[in-house]
Amino acid sequence: MRRREPERRRRERGRPRLPLRRSLLGRLLIVSVLVASCAVAATAWLAVQTTSGAIRQEQGQDLSSDAKIYNTLLGYAATHPRWEDVEDTARELARTSQRRIVLTTEDRRPLFDSAGASSVAPLPAQASAVVDPLSVDTVLVPEAMTAGSDRIDPRAVGPFLLPANERTELRSITEKQVACLNSVGVAADVVDSPSGRPRIEFVRNDTDRDLEFKCVAQNSGATLTEKKALDELNTLADACLKRQGHKGATLNLDLSWDRGYGQITAAGKQPAEKQSAEKYPSEKYPAEKYPTDKKAAAAVERGDDRAIASCVGSARREQLTDHVAAPALLFIDGTGAVSVPGFDLSPSNTARIVGVTALVLALTVGVSVIAGARLVRPLHALTGAAQRMRDGLDSAPVPVGPDNEIGRLAAAFNDMAVHRARLEEQRKVMVSDVAHELRTPLSNIRGWLEAAQDGLADPDPAFVSSLLEEAVQLQHIIDDLQDLGAADVGALRLHPEPVYADELLAQVAAAYQGPAETAGVTLTVAAPKPGPPGPTLYADPVRLRQAVSNLVSNAVRHTPSGGRVTLRSYRTGPGQGDEVALEVSDTGAGIPADDIPHVFDRFWRAEKSRNRSTGGSGLGLAIVLKLAEAQGGTASVVSTEGKGSVFTLRLPAAPAPAEGPAEAAAGPDGPDLINMTL
Repeated sequence: MRRREPERRRRERGRPRLPLRRSLLGRLLIVSVLVASCAVAATAWLAVQTTSGAIRQEQGQDLSSDAKIYNTLLGYAATHPRWEDVEDTARELARTSQRRIVLTTEDRRPLFDSAGASSVAPLPAQASAVVDPLSVDTVLVPEAMTAGSDRIDPRAVGPFLLPANERTELRSITEKQVACLNSVGVAADVVDSPSGRPRIEFVRNDTDRDLEFKCVAQNSGATLTEKKALDELNTLADACLKRQGHKGATLNLDLSWDRGYGQITAAGKQPAEKQSAEKYPSEKYPAEKYPTDKKAAAAVERGDDRAIASCVGSARREQLTDHVAAPALLFIDGTGAVSVPGFDLSPSNTARIVGVTALVLALTVGVSVIAGARLVRPLHALTGAAQRMRDGLDSAPVPVGPDNEIGRLAAAFNDMAVHRARLEEQRKVMVSDVAHELRTPLSNIRGWLEAAQDGLADPDPAFVSSLLEEAVQLQHIIDDLQDLGAADVGALRLHPEPVYADELLAQVAAAYQGPAETAGVTLTVAAPKPGPPGPTLYADPVRLRQAVSNLVSNAVRHTPSGGRVTLRSYRTGPGQGDEVALEVSDTGAGIPADDIPHVFDRFWRAEKSRNRSTGGSGLGLAIVLKLAEAQGGTASVVSTEGKGSVFTLRLPAAPAPAEGPAEAAAGPDGPDLINMTL
């Protein structure tokens, strides 16, 4: 080994180093640069997205503020006939929104300016919105907040505004109805509409319609004020229809009309009462009064109804003109609002970004170099240890670092080195054992032949028998080694077929009855009671007999005179798909607990002597294990020192017909046993 060490060092010095691009350190550096670049790009993208989101959020806040200003001023215009007293409302809006609010007439005559009369800032060419309660901007105010499709602000009620006495009377009736609903478990409350008429608002939509109609059966009807306003509106609508050549229609308080085929609202839809009558008909809403959906849909499609809806909308605007403020232009200036600064990619800012990027890259590369060096160091140690192992030199254990991938790799390498050393030692012992086992019969054969050649021994039958015995022993060892080699490479040829376990055990027992009697050992087979055949397994009968024979031979050899060796078979589970167990038990000296894990190792022997009566070659149990595994089974041993051992082979059971009651009644430990001396 000392002579080989300089040669190994010369080879290591002559071996070219890996290029940086192929080394682990180089790959780590490349990955680190890529990660850093991606991190910088992601940070820049995140900054842009965050800033853009902030800008969009600010724009959304401005739009929300504009909508609030517009809706407030729109409500003022819907409830006031003029803009004269809007100053307090507009000034409060300007204060809370920190925006400049300007109201002008349609010809741009100023009505209000939150900046004061001293402001000389010119107004934009286009107004932010037109404040007209009779034509609501649905962009700033959702269409759901307008009264149907006519875009009239619902707060503009005009002559429909109820006086105090009528409000009080209607509220009293509505409160009684709400109390009735609450008493039957329907949650409801009183809500005032813009005209002052109270209405019932249900907390949940899944109310019981029968209970609802029972409590609201008393209809308050239209008041004197509402009848007067409704007659005026009906007159205006009829005049419009007459001009267009259509018949007049009678309007209801909810601005629906009755044409004889069902009520239709100004929006071209059936009222809620009609839909309720279809599902919950009652005396107040009989089903025959309201046609089916098909008829109502056909009525809506008629041009008369579209004309009525258009005239009702025109009549409402004409009726409300004197009760609402005139349209005004609304200007909302951003002065005083918080603005989001944009990007200023000046040379200094560009240099700052490049500097920060370079710093991030430098830090990333530096950290990667340090981490890579710490990572590569144990790999170099592993590489050196592997090269020493390849050269046949003793390798010291590699230092095991923290519990990570490299540490686990080092621990696995140390385990592999220990296992390799153990295998190498076993190989040396095996070579020595094989040489000894082969030398003994060969030496005997050579000695007898030389004696015959020198005339010292006569070639009589005893002479030939002795030579044959030695040749058979030699052939037995060679066959065992050949079987192990074939099993290791998966080249063991098997011919499986159904085998009766009891018959196979009887054949093996008969073959070893002579050696057992010579050793003074009683060899028995535990067989089932007379009746159906015993368990059947699926295996190669020749190889299975070989495995059982090795177990029996081993048991007879290690059982003292007067002892007993018993063979038996049984199923390990009910039905098809279970296993069949073959047991060989003896009353010998047993195996120490420390030696049990090694009994199936090659050339391992509890008795280290080479005595033919007890020693053996140490290959029999190893062959048993290989033959069992090759046929899909297992081999195991249970032994108590001083009391004997039990070797068990478990192999797949062969598919068989339903078993008779005798075998089906057998327990998990097998059938009732009868000792049969062979």
